[in-house]
Order: sequence, then C-alpha cells, then structure tokens
Amino acid sequence: MKYESRYAVHPEDAALYGTEKLRNHFLIENLFTADQICLTHTHEDRYIAGGAMPVQNTLELEPVEELRCAYFLERRELGIINVGGEGVVTADGQTYFLNYKEALYVGKETKSVTFKSVDPDNPANFYLNSAPAHQTFPTKKVTKENAEIVELGSLESSNHRVINKLLVDGVIQTCQLQMGMTELKAGSVWNTMPGHVHDRRMEVYFYFDVPEDQAVCHFMGRPDETRHIWMQNKQAVISPPWSMHAGSGTSSYTFIWGMAGENLDYNDMDKFAITDLK
Repeated sequence: MKYESRYAVHPEDAALYGTEKLRNHFLIENLFTADQICLTHTHEDRYIAGGAMPVQNTLELEPVEELRCAYFLERRELGIINVGGEGVVTADGQTYFLNYKEALYVGKETKSVTFKSVDPDNPANFYLNSAPAHQTFPTKKVTKENAEIVELGSLESSNHRVINKLLVDGVIQTCQLQMGMTELKAGSVWNTMPGHVHDRRMEVYFYFDVPEDQAVCHFMGRPDETRHIWMQNKQAVISPPWSMHAGSGTSSYTFIWGMAGENLDYNDMDKFAITDLK
C-alpha cells in the first residue's frame, strides 16, 4: 500500500498559491498503479480517497500506521466504485462482484477487505473513499438500478447531465460518507453549474471517462476569487468546505463525487449565480 497525508488549507492562503502549489495541495494525480493500493488522506474531515488496481495479485486493505488502527475500518466506513474491468471485493468472507460503475458500501468494523480482478488483462479499478464512522451499518452493493437518479441541465447550456446518487441517504445507510456519479451527455461539458459551496461538508471529485487526448479544467476557490486546476483521466481533486467545485471539459466525461461532514442532506448547498463568479 502507498499512503500520503495532506494538511487542511486556509482559503486566504490558497488564494496566494501558484499553479504548482495548488496542484501539490489539492490534486491527486496517481490513484491506480498495478497491484497496489494508493491512498491520500486529507485533514479536511479526515477523508481518504484512493484506488486499488489488482492485476496479478489479490490486494488487502491493510491498517495504516498513521491512523493508529488495528485494522483499516476499525473506526471508518468505506465506499467503492469500480471504474475498470469486472472485479471482486471480499469483506469479512462475503464476496461481491462489481462491474463497471457499480458501487459497494463497507461498514465500520469490517476487519478484512480484499480486491481482485476477474480478468488480469482487463483489471478492475476500484475507486475508494473513506470517512470516520461512529456507527456500524451493513455492507451493501448498489448499482445504477438501485440509485436515485436526477437529470439536470440542458444541451443549450452545455450541462445536460444525469446524477446517479449511489451511496446516499435514502438509498443506503451510512454515517457521513456519501458518493455518487454524474454522467455528462454528449455535447455537454459543464458539471455542477450553476455552482455552490457547502460549508458543512468537504468533497472529492474524481474525473474519468475523459478521452486520452482531452482534459477537464476543475474550478475551485471562493466564488469571488476562483482558481483552476487542469486534470487528466482518472485523477481526483480535494475540495475543502469553503471552496466551490465545478468543472468544464474539452469533451464530455463522467465524475464521481464523494463527501463527508456534518449532515447527510444532499441538498444542503449555498448556491450562487454564474454572474457572481470572479
């Protein structure tokens, strides 16, 4: 396992960052490495985002020394969405097959979690999000058929998109972790626009389905003092509670949003007008 930790950042400090420093603090570039689990821990709500890419080997989610835990999910919950070939997750002896864009919630106090690919030539890419948990809820698989689905935007405004709420209140019980997937329709490039912030929750965006020769520009910062980070396929970005979070691609794409904080109210947002952006 590969593990790194990043401190929280004050918005007044972030406003002074140049390109390199912004990327070093907020961008997670390498989530998937063959036969490795890569994790990035942020002090923003002590959230962890990462990826597991089993190819020839079965990978085990081991305890991390910095977390001072006997096993990884001793005090945490875990969300998994597969963005690669078919894979298998085994949680305390129970086996779950996950196809492309299928999700699994793994509850607190699950002692053993392993990852395996069905076909090493088309390995699974398990995208992982984890947050501290105070209560144990059952492990459960969630597919798009089980999700709460919302269609928003229009082609005329370049933001026609389908939001698949997968691991959210109303679909599944969690402590504070929420995850979902937004798919942009062909010809649309803007996500989460008009925009918002939510001071009660931090968020991580993971962009994928980005064509090899294309990119996504992720916008962050306060609405009246925005910053941007250019991102490639299968990269993630940390969004602090004070920051807006929106993106525009040079083509359509898909992104996974994961968040944690004080409440499970998906609609708890402080919205702002597009014309207020600076």
